[in-house]
Amino acid sequence: MDWDSVAAEDVIEALREVEWSTSPRSLAEFFSRFAFPRSFSKWMSRLKCNLYYYRTNYFILLIFVLGLALITRPLAILGAALTALSLAFLNDSFAATFNEKMIRTIRHFSPHLAAKMRPPHMPVIRGRSATRKTVYVCGQPRLVFVLIGLTASFVLWFTSCGLLWVLYAFTTALLMILLHATLRTPNLKARLNTFREEFRAVWRNYSEL
Repeated sequence: MDWDSVAAEDVIEALREVEWSTSPRSLAEFFSRFAFPRSFSKWMSRLKCNLYYYRTNYFILLIFVLGLALITRPLAILGAALTALSLAFLNDSFAATFNEKMIRTIRHFSPHLAAKMRPPHMPVIRGRSATRKTVYVCGQPRLVFVLIGLTASFVLWFTSCGLLWVLYAFTTALLMILLHATLRTPNLKARLNTFREEFRAVWRNYSEL
């Protein structure tokens, strides 16, 4: 796959739609073969490839750094966990899976409430939705849950007096991710895996027509 022709917006869109349930890459693969990029275009291509291929590893690294920095602040740890959950709702697959499990659980106690939490019906024209599909969580647009979660996280961080410390830990984790994505050379396995996932995505879109 030619990552030079892939825009940053396309990478963000792919990270939002791709499955995040895949297991992280092994440590031996994650910490092998480092080298400086030879040009700016090579750096951008490598950065986009690694962010997509090692997405699960980077997410775990982010949570680990935040947890390690906030180990003495229970409220801040809870805020970090709530932030991670809120950001996870931005992924289509996670939001849809969470929504289905919540509705199934609530159905055991109140079938009427579970029916109300179902997403509204979207009109379909020639096999495709008339408008861009909106992801719902418990009957509400997922952005509502993201904003509520981030607001609650901010309150927990502010209460624990660790807001600046959280920002410092978060910035450190982002710099570590950026450094790794910059120096880790994309291997053949990463390229083949990208081709395979790209084919699956195209095939899934074709089957929905």
